[in-house]
Amino acid sequence: MCVRIAPPRAGFPTVILMGLDSSGKSTLLYTFQKGEVMKTTPTIGFNVTTLNVDNNTSLTVWDVGGQSKMRVNWRYYLEGCNVLVFVVDSSDRARIREADKALKVILSDDNMKGVPLMVLANKKDLPNSMTIREVCKQLDLPRYKHRAWEIQACSGLEGLGLRQAFLSVAKLVKKG
Repeated sequence: MCVRIAPPRAGFPTVILMGLDSSGKSTLLYTFQKGEVMKTTPTIGFNVTTLNVDNNTSLTVWDVGGQSKMRVNWRYYLEGCNVLVFVVDSSDRARIREADKALKVILSDDNMKGVPLMVLANKKDLPNSMTIREVCKQLDLPRYKHRAWEIQACSGLEGLGLRQAFLSVAKLVKKG
């Protein structure tokens, strides 16, 4: 299967939003963009939007579907990526190892050399969600010594932490 992905819009850094299915990628993206929770369905393929993070910063964000059958195509979205935002459902302890494996595959791609990483521990509004320290340990983020990375907690449904997360993404782009 050959997939041709449209090039990013000139002047806007490219952010790739990835994570397992049901981690809340589309929900948090649209909550941040629209300021309200939108009803979403599982993303088949991808969504592309421009996020205005602040008065001086806009990002082109590719929200890529996370179903297991779609993950083989993730590599087609990585070229030209300025920052990877990897979303984890922090309330889904049963799938954190699967998330770790998926992240390793993404970051091992040649296109990802030196690309900064933002991990969003989503669904912090749910009871018994993992702390960012637990998510950091489960994903073994300290092993990425030669990559700028950050982790932040957020809630796509409540909008908690999203502004700060995307401001941090914008800073990672500038460092990148």
